[in-house]
Amino acid sequence: MNNLQNELSPYLLQHKNNPVNWYPWCEEAFELAKKLNKPIFLSIGYSTCHWCHVMEKETFEDKEAADILNEVFVCIKVDREERPDIDAVYMKVCQMLTGSGGWPLTIMMTANKEPFFAGTYFPKHSNYGRIGIIELAEKVRSLWIENYEDIEKISKELISKLSNYNEKKFFSSINTNIFELAFEELKLSYDSRFGGFGKAPKFPMPNNISFLMRYYQKTKDATALKMCENTLEKMNNGGIYDHIGYGFHRYSTDEQWLVPHFEKMLYDQALLIMSYTEAYQLTKKGSYKKVAEEIIEYELRDMISIEGCFYSAEDADSEGVEGKYYVWSYDEILHSLDNPQIFIDAFGILPDGNYVEGNGIAKSGKNIIYRLKSNAELAEQYQISEENVEEYINSSLRSLFEIRKNRVPPFKDDKILTDWNGLMICALAKAGTVFQNQKYIDAAIKAELFIEKNLKSKDGMVLHRYREGKSSLDAVLDDYAYLAWAEIELYEATFDYQYLNKAKNLTKKMIKDFFDTNKGGFFFSSLFKNELPIRIKELYDGALPSGNSVAMLNLVRLWKYYQNQEYRRVIDTTVSFFSSSVQEMPQGYLHFLNALNFYLDSTIEIIIVGNKNDTKITEIIELVNSYYIPNKIILWKYNDETKYEFECLSNYKQLNNKATVYVCSNFSCQNPINDYTTLKELLDKLLL
Repeated sequence: MNNLQNELSPYLLQHKNNPVNWYPWCEEAFELAKKLNKPIFLSIGYSTCHWCHVMEKETFEDKEAADILNEVFVCIKVDREERPDIDAVYMKVCQMLTGSGGWPLTIMMTANKEPFFAGTYFPKHSNYGRIGIIELAEKVRSLWIENYEDIEKISKELISKLSNYNEKKFFSSINTNIFELAFEELKLSYDSRFGGFGKAPKFPMPNNISFLMRYYQKTKDATALKMCENTLEKMNNGGIYDHIGYGFHRYSTDEQWLVPHFEKMLYDQALLIMSYTEAYQLTKKGSYKKVAEEIIEYELRDMISIEGCFYSAEDADSEGVEGKYYVWSYDEILHSLDNPQIFIDAFGILPDGNYVEGNGIAKSGKNIIYRLKSNAELAEQYQISEENVEEYINSSLRSLFEIRKNRVPPFKDDKILTDWNGLMICALAKAGTVFQNQKYIDAAIKAELFIEKNLKSKDGMVLHRYREGKSSLDAVLDDYAYLAWAEIELYEATFDYQYLNKAKNLTKKMIKDFFDTNKGGFFFSSLFKNELPIRIKELYDGALPSGNSVAMLNLVRLWKYYQNQEYRRVIDTTVSFFSSSVQEMPQGYLHFLNALNFYLDSTIEIIIVGNKNDTKITEIIELVNSYYIPNKIILWKYNDETKYEFECLSNYKQLNNKATVYVCSNFSCQNPINDYTTLKELLDKLLL
């Protein structure tokens, strides 16, 4: 047993019995490296990472490999989900040195935390052109003894390059055609046949979907909406979606969305709930609502703690085999269902399996559940109604779900992270408002209350991780930004002004602790607590929207609500700092562009005046929430109260002693309305 046995991270605990003498990230490890004059071997991964498991089995559990690692290095293990600040810095190093990145992330560095080598997965011995960990360790040993000056030079140069990453390339503003440029870039990478963007491996990319829906709303370019819908439908039909237990897997290894990498991440579920909810809001197609509700069912059934917060992830592997929990033999399907041929045709089930093994040649003998034929196609083929087809399919999936429950499930990472829970709170609040489902809003409220009680201090400081009754780890930018986003969504779901106040306080603390007052933009780690050789600013919107992009959108929304000029100053300096990067590659910053669009474009402002118990108010809110209005602010003045959060509300009165709505757009306000039909006609005119 090494030095990880007392850690709380599920990932670190997976490695506690390795013969590698692992340390967690701690000063003790760095002091030991200085004392012994050894380099640091830093390995970063996460508990549900398939290739992290592979490297552990091949290398870290092997005594020969462990012996040389222990001889040459002081070895440190880091959970990237617990310490995203560490991961962000050294992943940037890996990308600079190799042109790519991923996990497991392997870094070799000095005891001063300055890196000189980076890579990802390494086998025990060299093969197929990839150096093995044993050969690599021997090379580093020789270099460390014979050419330390070269190592030191490399590490200093890398730190210098990282420092330059935070420098603004030149002063510029973002051109007004940036949204069109981003759209053109997305069109170039769009797969019109299978949906999605780029080639295999294919990721869901909710930021792309969100941008395209807003672009369609702004321009009415039908191509943007078609790209959205084709992608959402093909993903939902594919094997990347768990048709039996619901929820999306991490990504597809092929262009058709058939063969997924089977892990499930909380942040993917949250972002995709929002994508499908907004798609329903925009198109009114029930299929999108169904997907969003199924993902929520999965989260509330399988991934929620007793306290009401959400676990981080489920592994790709079970019983040591990736995907074993999710795949089926032909005979299993044949003997598990009544009249199985309809199901076999619907989901492309084949006797020798419907996908090939990793070598790309031999069929696996197993089947991934993916939707090959629609209800309409099956109804025509079998001469039955679509309703009967749907009823049969749903019944069959329920039967397989009950059978699958008897299998050994994948490992569940049960740590609770503030930032990812913030995203799920956003998703539940948004889905609750659009689908008029109070259960979802209540779940969001409960999760927010848990974070408020367990992961925030009285002075507003946020912590990052909760597990086994213990809260710890300093928050990063994403924790503050995502949680503030959640508070704004909760306000718009409940009209309880406490949530806007919380968003305002979180944003104030975020500006104080993370904002670069000299150059603009937010650092990923706090100004006051940093143990890394460099602090970086990240804007790229990848699998997750960046903390800077989310902070930007929060600031825009709060500025529209409060007209606080401090917010506007931070927005303007942030846009100025990142303008060059955005202009060079707009497709990489789509959540940021959503925020910029909200900032620059006209906003629809809706003010409702009336009593809390007035049923007409409920009808008005439900009508407003039925429209897709991404760039809106909405306030409710309670007519039976004397104190208001906003002084401007004092000027708004009821018309004819009835619930009244004021709608403003593009610097022009309409006459007050207290008639449902008139309000609908106005919103149709403004939005459709």
